[in-house]
Amino acid sequence: MDIILKQDVPNLGHADDIVTVKNGYGRNFLIPQGIAVLATTSARKMHAENQRQRAHKEEKIRNDAEAFKAKMEGTKITIGAKTSTKGKIFGSVNTIQIAESLSKMGFEVERKQITIKEDTVKEVGTYTATVKLYKDIRVDIEFEVVPE
Repeated sequence: MDIILKQDVPNLGHADDIVTVKNGYGRNFLIPQGIAVLATTSARKMHAENQRQRAHKEEKIRNDAEAFKAKMEGTKITIGAKTSTKGKIFGSVNTIQIAESLSKMGFEVERKQITIKEDTVKEVGTYTATVKLYKDIRVDIEFEVVPE
């Protein structure tokens, strides 16, 4: 079954994508929740027209994201954490702390856009986080965890 997504769905697609899903998932979940509409011929024509109108706006957003990426590349963050004598952190470092550090540097990024490549950060050291700026525009940021 082909459907047109109205909003982003993790592991499925972005808003305005036409995707193929199993009939039950489409009819029982996506369409009743208002997340998607059935991709009939008339819906596809309306979708194509909307895509043409949005192309210019999307290009501007993409260019802004590329410029933001260029500014953020090479950024290194230092995060202080309470540690034991052996270098273990009491608790862990999470995306909220990274977002706060970035905002102090002048980069306004939501914590939902940040993913840490390692499962958990529980020791002092250097790690990498990925910031998703747009659909396929991502920037890697190094952050160092130091004892307070």
